[in-house]
Amino acid sequence: MATLITGSVAVDHIMAFNGRFQDIILPDKIHMLNVAFHVPTLRKTFGGCAANIAYSLKRLGGDPLVAATVGSDFSSYANWLDDHGIRRDYIRELSGEATAGAFITTDSDDNQIIGFHSGAMDRSHEVSLSDINEEISLGIVSPNGKQAMIEYARELKQQGVHTVIDPGQGLPQFSGDELIELINGADTYIVNSYEWELTLERSGLTEREIKSRVKNTIVTLGEDGARADQGDGEILIPSVEPDRVVDPTGCGDSFRAGYLFGIENGLSFQECLQLGSVMGSFMVEKEGTQTIEVEIKGIRQRYEKTFDSLNL
Repeated sequence: MATLITGSVAVDHIMAFNGRFQDIILPDKIHMLNVAFHVPTLRKTFGGCAANIAYSLKRLGGDPLVAATVGSDFSSYANWLDDHGIRRDYIRELSGEATAGAFITTDSDDNQIIGFHSGAMDRSHEVSLSDINEEISLGIVSPNGKQAMIEYARELKQQGVHTVIDPGQGLPQFSGDELIELINGADTYIVNSYEWELTLERSGLTEREIKSRVKNTIVTLGEDGARADQGDGEILIPSVEPDRVVDPTGCGDSFRAGYLFGIENGLSFQECLQLGSVMGSFMVEKEGTQTIEVEIKGIRQRYEKTFDSLNL
């Protein structure tokens, strides 16, 4: 069965600042911020959370099914997806709209400042789950238009599909009540450490209250790995050492792909997380967010080098 990936399909404009943001941004002048960063390199790559997750899931041998909206400028991206065997049956092109775009600046400490133009993504709710004519056992609600995220979460839960809620950069658009609705009854709630703190603040819930409303919680910690709870106590998952560190962009999406593939293949919660960590290590070695070239054999080798044998 296919794994449904809902979320953004976007074109990334990735810029590198060869300095540190903290050396340019004065803390006592935040209220009157006016700064410019010289970025000697610019790369234009295909991205968006849904497409990134789908790409890494495909490298694992999964069958990702992307539901998204894109603009009339999508032809070259469409060819890219076709070349990599990623189905786009439910990616709808909207005339007169632009495909969403992210403008990412990374400093020498791997901190990032991101601007995002939503474009066609704001109409992603126009692709309804009722339009999908195949069986789905697992679905993820990743950053997307607000209405789409709310509707997809409701529909997946109502259909009894294993539902992963991944609000990411879209989290600030939700009120406390809306965020609580996303969390309630989900199988997994996954965020990074900053987004976890924002979840606590925005929802007004305690950690214990959030964990009582969702089966699994995962907080990714960058190079420190991830901490997770399945209701029987927190576990820590170490990061996996890459061969080299090039670019952290897209690492979280690859982690999610590994986690989803583990669920789809009946791995334990801890094994799913470990596979996510392995996939993140491959992504950090590459520039861009859809550039992992390793196949399942190489993924298995790195997994077993760091953890135990992988039962796939």
